[in-house]
Amino acid sequence: MALSRHRRFVTPAADETIEALAARALPDRPVDAAVDEIKSYNMHIFVMRRPAGLLLGSDVVFVEPPLQ
Repeated sequence: MALSRHRRFVTPAADETIEALAARALPDRPVDAAVDEIKSYNMHIFVMRRPAGLLLGSDVVFVEPPLQ
C-alpha cells in the first residue's frame, strides 16, 4: 500500500515572525507574496488568534494549498 501525499507544513522556531517563517519555508517567492500565501492557507492563525498572526512553537503552519 502506497502512502498518500500530505500537505507540506513547518513549525515556527522560537520568536519567529511570519515574515521569517515565509522566507524560510518559501525561499523562491518574494516575502510579501509568501506571507500572503501562508495566511490564506492558515486562516485559523490569522483570524481567530489574538494578537493576529502570533505564532506558537506548537503551530502546524501549512505552506501549500489543500490537496485535491
